[in-house]
Amino acid sequence: MGSIPVNEQILELSDEIKNRLSPYLPEDVKLVQKGLMLYRQGLVTQLRMEQGEFRATVQDVTPAKVQLNPEILGQSKCSCPSEGLCRHQMAVFFSAYAQKGSVADWVSEWREPLRENMHQTNLATAWGLKKAKDLVKAEGVLKPDYSRWVQSFEVSFNTLVGGKKYTNPFIIPELFEIYLKRIRASAPVEKEWRLIYELVAAVVSFRNLVVLSNELGFDEQTVRRAYHHSFENLLGEVEEIVEKMGVQTLPFSFDEFIGHLKDEVFELLTCTRKGLEQERIQLHRLLWTELFRKKEWRQEEARKIGDHIKQLEDGENPVPYLVTRIHLFFLLGNDEQALELANSVPEKFITPYMLWWIEDFSAARMWRRVEPLIELFLQQLKKYTDWLGSYHSSSVFIRKALRAITPYCSENGRVDLFERALLVMLPYSFADYEHLLLERGDWDRWAELYALVGLGYDDLGNDRVKRLEKERPELLLGMLHQAAQHEIDQKNRGSYRMAVRHLKKLRTLYKKLKRMEDWEYFLTQLLERTKRLRAFQEECQRSKLI
Repeated sequence: MGSIPVNEQILELSDEIKNRLSPYLPEDVKLVQKGLMLYRQGLVTQLRMEQGEFRATVQDVTPAKVQLNPEILGQSKCSCPSEGLCRHQMAVFFSAYAQKGSVADWVSEWREPLRENMHQTNLATAWGLKKAKDLVKAEGVLKPDYSRWVQSFEVSFNTLVGGKKYTNPFIIPELFEIYLKRIRASAPVEKEWRLIYELVAAVVSFRNLVVLSNELGFDEQTVRRAYHHSFENLLGEVEEIVEKMGVQTLPFSFDEFIGHLKDEVFELLTCTRKGLEQERIQLHRLLWTELFRKKEWRQEEARKIGDHIKQLEDGENPVPYLVTRIHLFFLLGNDEQALELANSVPEKFITPYMLWWIEDFSAARMWRRVEPLIELFLQQLKKYTDWLGSYHSSSVFIRKALRAITPYCSENGRVDLFERALLVMLPYSFADYEHLLLERGDWDRWAELYALVGLGYDDLGNDRVKRLEKERPELLLGMLHQAAQHEIDQKNRGSYRMAVRHLKKLRTLYKKLKRMEDWEYFLTQLLERTKRLRAFQEECQRSKLI
């Protein structure tokens, strides 16, 4: 390694590997042992630091070229066919670590948690938290048990993912995938029980990952870059499971599990005071819409959420409780209560969620329930786009909003409501509104729209100009007058030339409209006003306007 300062990189790599490998997992233990053996046999050669990576060759049965990335272990490479962290990468790590300290001490320190927690492992066995295959061997086919399932998920999560202070968030999705594979491998064999097991696992895992994110203090932007896809995958998985459960008759034995799961889903709202609000709301909404259908269940959940709202702690975000309570009111058919509560929530919080209910009711063709929602949505929209600030973000949201309200307006012949929506959504809806006006040939409103958003003749394409010349040439007159005056006001030779081009176009239009007297009068007045602008007068003479 020569004089290259590697201590800091080695420590980073050491922390990465400790976070990635667990002394509780036999395959991880074997991986460490194999890497240690290759290192101790002196099979690591040409060790060096290049471009921020540790690089070396490991003389195994087939020589392996290794690149170890100390910042993001998942971006490390090895020429062997193994996926993920392999024995060659471990051997290179030990060879690099030996430059700083004792490899034997590192291995001993890595194994320490296992020795410290052996008594917990024994307790876990006593509690029935063995691996599924061990339980099957000991007791035959294991009877489904909700509490034992959740307990096993918690232990697996804390062992593989939780319980560590990660500095690099990109490690989490790799460990989380390992954890999910573990718990899925222990799923019941029976198809029906497997579905409910996987549903409970997804909900509990989702909640645990939310809590871990909060404990680690990662901001939302970091979570979205590093492992937001893990939440999206779980949401997709829950949706698929619920869809499968919806097309089959569920046995009565499921009732107890569904009852427990309801409480689990409520904890999605209370498990953290802030963060990942939309994802938690979405999962709660999905399950209460598709799975928890009993009226008394929904009434009780709305009451529980209402009670919690009354006793929110300082700094606790009320949005997840307010939105889910509004959704439950809609599910119960209490639209008046839902709309009243929605109207009391600040626009920046509630407006995006209103599209969900507009889309849901439109899909079910519940048109009577859609209209008041659209009316409230349009009242709140301007403040919401002002709060968004970004033109791009507002444009993207307006596109979603138009898609949401179009089915209602189309099916019920409410062109008036659609046009009002387009007006409220300006300037982001300009293209759609212009298209609507041109479709019905409403040139006067079209001209007003152009003036409203501050567009003029120079913003017209050739197609628009030709169509206006043919259908409503008089509308071009005003636009050309404004464009010519704007160029004259710039007071430079280039703008004077452009002004003259507009004036020549004006002369052609006046002639077409048989209003040459008006043209002569206008030009005389213009030349009189600009007689001190010698360069402009010269351009007029050169173009033979004079």
